[in-house]
Order: sequence, then C-alpha cells, then structure tokens
Amino acid sequence: MTLRKILLVTTALVLSLSAQAANNKVIYGEDDRLDVFETTDSLHYELSKSTAAMISGSSINMDGTMAVVTGSTLEQRGICATAKFADQITAANCSGFLVGEDLLVTAGHCIRSMGDCRSYKWVFDFAVKSATVDKARVEVEKTAVYGCSEIIEQSLDRSSQDDFALIRLDRKVTDRKVLTVRTEGKVADRTELVVIGHPTGLPTKVADGAIVRDNTNAVFFQSNLDTFGGNSGSAVFDAKTGQVEGILVRGETDYVYDYNQGCRVPKECTNEGCRGEDVTRITNIKKLMDILANQ
Repeated sequence: MTLRKILLVTTALVLSLSAQAANNKVIYGEDDRLDVFETTDSLHYELSKSTAAMISGSSINMDGTMAVVTGSTLEQRGICATAKFADQITAANCSGFLVGEDLLVTAGHCIRSMGDCRSYKWVFDFAVKSATVDKARVEVEKTAVYGCSEIIEQSLDRSSQDDFALIRLDRKVTDRKVLTVRTEGKVADRTELVVIGHPTGLPTKVADGAIVRDNTNAVFFQSNLDTFGGNSGSAVFDAKTGQVEGILVRGETDYVYDYNQGCRVPKECTNEGCRGEDVTRITNIKKLMDILANQ
C-alpha cells in the first residue's frame, strides 16, 4: 500500500471514530482485553451473555436460522497488523446490556433519536467463539438479533456530562439473564472493575484489571478501563460481584499514529496516567430505578 493510501485510510478511520461523540478510550497498563472464550472467570463469562452489540441492519445478513455479521477488519481500517485483534471484524457502533426482560441500557450519544432506534439492531453473542474460526465474520442465532421499539429515557447533557439511554427492545429476551444493577448509593472508592463490550466495534471483549480511580463527581466516576470507541454503552461491573455500576461513555484518545509502521496503534498510558475513562452512574437512569423499585 502506498503512503498516500495509508494516509487516506488513516484519515477515514479518524473521521469514523470521531463521528461518535465522546467515544475515545485507551489502554492502561497491560492490555487486559480478552475474547469471551479466553476468559477464565466464570462470572465474567456469564455476564457477557447479557451484553449486546449495536450493529447497522445493513451489516447483518439472515441465512436460515443464522444471522451473519460482516464488516472490515481492524487492519483494513488502518490499524497496524501488530495490534491486538487486528484480524477481527469491526461491525458494532456501540455496546449495550440487558436490564429487564425487554429493556436495554446504552450510552445517550449512541441512541439520540427514534431514527437511531430504528436503524440499528442489538445483537447478543456477537463474539469470537475460538482461536481457529474466521474472525472476519461472526455468525449468531437469528433469535439473538433484536430491534429497538422505544426510547424510554435518554440524556446527553453537555453541562453535567450525563450520558445514557434506556430503550425497549422489540420483544422479550428469554434465553439469558437480566443483569443486576446498583439501585442506590454509589460504587466504593478503588472498587475492582470489569467492562464488557465492543472496543472499536470488535466482537465482545472482556477487560478487567481496572479500579475506580476518581469517585468524586456525582454524575460519573473515572477508571483505568481498557476501552475504545465502540465500548460506548458498555456495562461496567463490580468485578467481584457482577453488579452493574455504570455505563462506559468517554475517555482518552484511543489510537495514535505510528510513523515507523505507517499505521495506527492503541495509545498506552500507565494505570494512574492520562485522563481516565468516564463511567455514567447507572443510578442516574431514574425511570430504570422506578421500574426496578416497583418489581
């Protein structure tokens, strides 16, 4: 590939990622991201089943009982071949998680209008199943694909930086568990965290090894979670209990240009360095809190 083509691909990637408001994220310390099949923590594995990818309907092809998700790989989007998961498909725009039989939470900047609600599908089990499968396409059961029928509550407040959306799916989810969420108070300082979602649109990744770094803001807390654009809307869990503490919404710039390789690589920070990743407190979603209180 010529240098001009490399620059064009790189520019296209930057524009694509910047189009999603507040979705920059980064690697802190070691890269803790794992494919679902790689995780050895049974709790985190179970939690991953109740997380979903927001994917354009045009990227999903129905074939009998299966739905086939296709798209470009990370490397085809200008990320260096040396980067982790460079050979995997990138199809998700955002992430979400199940909080009721037909209720799903994501970031407010992911679902802004009923136009967004209608344009995207929510796909559970969008994950790499083993080390030997074709990672440039993912097949899921057709029953794992849901539509959005209603925006129940949404916030994207520039002043407070509140950022969340609670939506209703087009039917009840009966084959996986509803996640347990915090309903009062706030997460404790230095709590160990795990995030599950779709960094840069990749199939589901589980990333632990993080903590609450700053817990002072009333609307969100900050952490050193390894996340990228596409993780927006991901559930952030207490790593030990599995309780949802918040929604990953924004953070540090996620990729930087490597002039030696002529492509982009993940930005790296120390565990206590850079700006940190912002996590909207799940208790901000008042209508969800009301629904759970009345159950």
